[in-house]
Amino acid sequence: MSLTTLVTQEAPDFTAQAVLPDNSFSEITLSKYRGKYVVLFFYPLDFTFVCPSEILAFNKRVAEFKEKNCEVIGVSVDSRFTHLAWKNTAVDDGGIGNVQYPLVEDLTKDIARSYGILLPAGVALRGLFLIDTKGVVRHSVINDLPLGRSVGEALRMLDALQFVETHGGEVCPANWQEGAEPMKASKAGVAAYLAKHGK
Repeated sequence: MSLTTLVTQEAPDFTAQAVLPDNSFSEITLSKYRGKYVVLFFYPLDFTFVCPSEILAFNKRVAEFKEKNCEVIGVSVDSRFTHLAWKNTAVDDGGIGNVQYPLVEDLTKDIARSYGILLPAGVALRGLFLIDTKGVVRHSVINDLPLGRSVGEALRMLDALQFVETHGGEVCPANWQEGAEPMKASKAGVAAYLAKHGK
């Protein structure tokens, strides 16, 4: 199996059924989110173990993403009905409660396949894709099934992307956080940054 990066490419579009924050079902199309940033994340299966920790972690901070003009969308190979059953199950009983972002069904596995993260066993790796307002993938991270992702890192990358889009000629060095000093995209800029912040 070969994974190829989608970074710098247009995000594969899809139209699929999802369960929405109000627990209704609706068809959503990724390209209709143009004009907003999107964090699209895949998880293997409903009613499992690492997955609810990630889903709830994103839900806890979903307002922060929205404040930054970013929508969060979760996807798994389960049906929308299974998503709803999981939402209707209390967290203490292994459920996820009333998550406030869409959970998309991918029963055909076409979405996971188009993003290059479908395993032969028929579930998706933990892929996360940061998509810009023009529909281009600008960042991705792919974890093996037992390895949960960092919501804080997803927010940091969103901040970094928005910073470089609005500050021409400046880039975000290692471990950059919102409000920290950027680096000029030149040899002199790198040298000045490293002289100030240590090599």
